[in-house]
Amino acid sequence: MKIATWNVNSIRARADRVEAWLQRSDVDVLAIQETKAKDENFPWELFEKNDYEVAHFGLSQWNGVAIASRVGLDDVERTFVGQPPFGKSGLNPVAEARAIGATCGGMRVWSLYVPNGRALDDEHMPYKLAWLDGLRSQARSWLDANPQAQIALMGDWNIAPQDDDVWDIEFFRREGLTHVSEPERAAFRAIEEAGFADVVRLHNPGPGVYTYWDYTQLRFPKKEGMRIDFVLASPALAARVTGAVIDRDERKGKGASDHAPVIVELD
Repeated sequence: MKIATWNVNSIRARADRVEAWLQRSDVDVLAIQETKAKDENFPWELFEKNDYEVAHFGLSQWNGVAIASRVGLDDVERTFVGQPPFGKSGLNPVAEARAIGATCGGMRVWSLYVPNGRALDDEHMPYKLAWLDGLRSQARSWLDANPQAQIALMGDWNIAPQDDDVWDIEFFRREGLTHVSEPERAAFRAIEEAGFADVVRLHNPGPGVYTYWDYTQLRFPKKEGMRIDFVLASPALAARVTGAVIDRDERKGKGASDHAPVIVELD
């Protein structure tokens, strides 16, 4: 069985590429982020004609998450319990379309689009940290309830946990950029310490192994990327992992997303 995560950066703009990739990769479950679509304009038929059930959560032209599965799609849950809302300057806070869960082939899969943070002094940063802490609390409770649960926390985490997860750590520190700050990294570690393991890094060690390359300044041909897309697995699921691949080739060519798909193989 193969499961994967991919920030597609607009499902409608990349529908043809997503369909071709699904046919080529032969994955059983795909967690999708940044669909940038409301439910009513999500391309349901793309998945249905390729024999995937799909669940989507989208409220506007921003954010948006989905799960496509050909091994079952049950108990769909939009947002996790305790997911904090956000409203600019605290006004009209809503739970953004950043998390969707479903049971697929006996696994509990979560497609997660962690808030960016934007800047170290931006109001999105405490929101990002609160969002991650809420996820940690829920993830720990799931394992407490069932230590043998097979759970995959998959998505765009907007965090580079280690120095070699970015192309130039000194540049990031000098510029005071997000994704590498200690509070963000501590929030990521806390989820690992709650019992979830990065099951991709072992099969794709760094440095120079990335999942995201900015469109600007020729970052991709310069190999100036970041590793920010992860699959964190519960112990029972991690024990089933036999391999993992970052599909860097999908970042190439016209109309590519700025993220590459990350694929995990299970026994």
